[in-house]
Amino acid sequence: MNTFCLVTGGSGFIGQHLLANLSSHGYSAVVLMRRISEFPLLCQRVRELGGNDRMLSVVQGDLSLPDLGLDAAAQRQVAGCATLFHLGVQFAWGLSLAQAREVNVEGAQRVARLALQNDARLLMVGGYMLCNGQHLARVGVNTRLPEATDWPAVYRRVGGYEGSKLEAHYRVHTEMSGRGALTVVHPATLCGHAETGHILPGQPFAELARQLIERRLAAIPGSRQHWLPLISVDFLVELIRLAAFDSRMVGQSLLALDARTPDLRGLVLALGEALQVRPPHRHVPMPVLKALLAMPGLPRLLQVEPESLDFIQRERFDMGPTDEFLRRHKRDWPAIEQAIGASARYLKATFYAAS
Repeated sequence: MNTFCLVTGGSGFIGQHLLANLSSHGYSAVVLMRRISEFPLLCQRVRELGGNDRMLSVVQGDLSLPDLGLDAAAQRQVAGCATLFHLGVQFAWGLSLAQAREVNVEGAQRVARLALQNDARLLMVGGYMLCNGQHLARVGVNTRLPEATDWPAVYRRVGGYEGSKLEAHYRVHTEMSGRGALTVVHPATLCGHAETGHILPGQPFAELARQLIERRLAAIPGSRQHWLPLISVDFLVELIRLAAFDSRMVGQSLLALDARTPDLRGLVLALGEALQVRPPHRHVPMPVLKALLAMPGLPRLLQVEPESLDFIQRERFDMGPTDEFLRRHKRDWPAIEQAIGASARYLKATFYAAS
């Protein structure tokens, strides 16, 4: 079996853990990076996460450029890759439609074309909101006829980042349809490593912990039915690796979401206990919170992004296909409570110690 892979987004949170997982299981990977001068630092991080950086190499490229910015030598370097892992994405709140599309949509399409060009398997990381049919209908995605979707209207409703993730999913399926081998993994919101708690600031879970530590979370968004589905980063990358090399997963998707995640109130209480801070107990209705955040200046004052609220929801998911996949690969869900506690303690010790 060809174990040579190409990874986009390798320097990100998921990417670092995926490279550690792949390399520790004997897979060699070339990492697409805009700034290859940062490759030694990435190798150090992969070593720290238990990976083998000697299995890694680098190629200069850019998701926002035609042909990914790969010159002839780089094209030859990646030509032998049998599997492409596409994790590269521009993550920021408040992205314009043009900004979000440049990397997240057009970049994803370029990666799909590279996979087709090299007859390679494409493993794309999507998002769990793509598995929520009620949400997709609410925001205007035509799931039966995606090309008929009014994408600018969708972007206005959910913001640039989420809109581009939704659009990229359907554009890549169109690119690969009937021509290439595509597998999609849809992760829930990430918490850190289930044992070490390793997580980077800026992740939504980390931001929730920061708000608690800084006493900025005065009330719990939504009702007792609302939750923020989670998965630990180490188990996510294990699922990504297993799905990428499972022949039964060609043309399939996998929902990577721990259904045992507590509701948002339970999550806040667990974080408060781990962080040794007093959490809020009362709720603020979601319509009220969204109305407040529509007022100029309040999102900055409250340090809450309106776009982030769509990830807190009532809907539950059918985990039957994922559970069957886990049984087939003889894997069990790690304890999500352990991951929540470890992640909270890691954040406090590493980034918020002075708070």
